[in-house]
Amino acid sequence: MKPRGLRNNNPLNIRHSADRFQGEIEGNDTGFKTFSSESYGYRAAFVILATYLSRGCNTIEKIITRWAPPAENNTECYIANVEKWSGIPRNKTLTSADGAAYQRIVAAMSRVENGIPADTRQIEAGFALQHKLRITR
Repeated sequence: MKPRGLRNNNPLNIRHSADRFQGEIEGNDTGFKTFSSESYGYRAAFVILATYLSRGCNTIEKIITRWAPPAENNTECYIANVEKWSGIPRNKTLTSADGAAYQRIVAAMSRVENGIPADTRQIEAGFALQHKLRITR
């Protein structure tokens, strides 16, 4: 059986909130949002991370501490895995032009959340659906 996040097309397990995202649909999960496709689930994650960036959460350590607070998670383990699987140091300062890094971070977060490697094509599709983060060449 697919992990919960992938069944909900919500690979980063975004909790229900008042925020409504493109592609969000009514689902049966009482704890987490459901999206019409996996790419829309990833899009929502990128939008949230762009909001985090605008509020000073600009490193993996700051992002994960907010995303997966210690009261609910083994935050240090989560940070260590995202750092290892993304190849990005936990304290590297990110900007809105670091879209490629954000894609690797989201792939690693999805792996932590679901226990299996992410589908990079879906991550790329979700990234393309948003306009807050970008890739500079």
